[in-house]
Amino acid sequence: MKHMKPARIIVLTVLCLVAGSASAHTGSHAVTGFVSGLSHPLLGLDHLLAMIAIGLWAAQQGGRAVWAVPAAFVGAMVLGGGLALAGWVLPQAETGIAVSVLVLGLLIATQRQWAVLAGMAIAAVFAVFHGYAHGLEMPQAASPMLYALGFVLATACLHGVGIAGSLIGRYAMRLAGAAIAASGLAMLFGM
Repeated sequence: MKHMKPARIIVLTVLCLVAGSASAHTGSHAVTGFVSGLSHPLLGLDHLLAMIAIGLWAAQQGGRAVWAVPAAFVGAMVLGGGLALAGWVLPQAETGIAVSVLVLGLLIATQRQWAVLAGMAIAAVFAVFHGYAHGLEMPQAASPMLYALGFVLATACLHGVGIAGSLIGRYAMRLAGAAIAASGLAMLFGM
């Protein structure tokens, strides 16, 4: 699939632009274990966009980055979850998550190449915020370990979706990156 059809690009852009504020962490849903952990990254638009963006950006970087950047994200996300479970306070976690969506979108849109270690570091910093948010909900869970397994699996799958989505072509990826960045900006300003 070399080029995405203009209608699909428009739909993707509109869907990303109508993103609400970061809302995966309302605390208003029951957390019970594996299924809740699995669904958490899928139900929050902030997480969904960031996870897919990591896959898109990693694929755009190519080479070792295709697996190293998502792996760094998953590992640091687990660390962030552990920090929350241990009672650490990470100020402005929701802001960090919204910034991750904005920056990852910009990285995709600009198509600048980064060293693999730099890409891993960027992914890891953002992942700590995402993992922390997941970890804040784990104490409510009947099985925190199953919850963690669920959110790790969902995250890895969403990275895979982004990697597979990179087949849409360079121009469409730039548009997707711009739409993701716009969504991150909307999240930052609570639109």
